[in-house]
Amino acid sequence: MGVDLGGVSVGVLDHFNIRTRKLTETVRFYEDVLGLENGARPNFAFPGAWMYSEGRPVVHLVDISPTAEPQKPDSGVVHHVAFVSRGFEAMKQRLTSKGMKFDSRQVPGGDLWQIFVHDPNGVMIELNYEAAREQGTAPAEMADDIGRQ
Repeated sequence: MGVDLGGVSVGVLDHFNIRTRKLTETVRFYEDVLGLENGARPNFAFPGAWMYSEGRPVVHLVDISPTAEPQKPDSGVVHHVAFVSRGFEAMKQRLTSKGMKFDSRQVPGGDLWQIFVHDPNGVMIELNYEAAREQGTAPAEMADDIGRQ
């Protein structure tokens, strides 16, 4: 339970936004690799895309190619973005078939299996799977921090 703020709540994460010079490649990654859908987007005065998961636009992409804004190499101080996911073994097979490098691991205690993969902009995506609902072989249990330098 959180701190009582008198009925005020931040709520749950709605979406994350990526500013990219690689719009086509980034859309392709979220569609072809993660299975999100390129869907409806308001008529903004700048190019981009909204990527949907289960009917919600969870990834917003802004094409910065027409601007002088430099492409950042990764996600900056935000280390990674995580999704609650289903189909651990199928996703591992999907990533392998697409030649994507990824890391899979089990959170200490065994309740959560994870896959980590990077999008074309260097943003680390974490896919979390509830172990009790998954089939297949559990990945190695890891206590270290993924991506730690």
